[in-house]
Amino acid sequence: MQAKEIVALTEKLSMPILQQNGLEFVDCEFVKEGAGLFLRLYIDKEGGVSIDECELVSRALDEKLPEDITDKPYILEVSSPGIDRILKRDHEYIKYKGRDVEVKLFKPVDGVKQFEGALVALADGKVVINTVDGEMSFDKKDVASTRLAVRF
Repeated sequence: MQAKEIVALTEKLSMPILQQNGLEFVDCEFVKEGAGLFLRLYIDKEGGVSIDECELVSRALDEKLPEDITDKPYILEVSSPGIDRILKRDHEYIKYKGRDVEVKLFKPVDGVKQFEGALVALADGKVVINTVDGEMSFDKKDVASTRLAVRF
């Protein structure tokens, strides 16, 4: 199976498990890091997920994944996306409207590739933030990542 097919199957198989346990699907990826392959499922819920919930989902999902999903060994990881999560899906831009974010671009704008500000919207294919210098918008295709900013 190709990586996209593995991700799609993992998402499909995980949904009933997540719904039964009041958890939200955030993202899934199948990646090579160093010599290893990792199948990562990111889950969440209001207030965050516990290690026990990650373990529960991992065990249940491991039982459902076909043994021939790939011909190479891989590690299944189930975790929270963290407090500095990357916003990947359009509905996350709605959920986190008003929160401080860090926007990284593929190419610099006026010599700058990273901007911080309050998330205003994802509208008409543009990520809009309110910075100390005023409102800025970036074509989503030019955005490498939009990450929740962590303030202590």
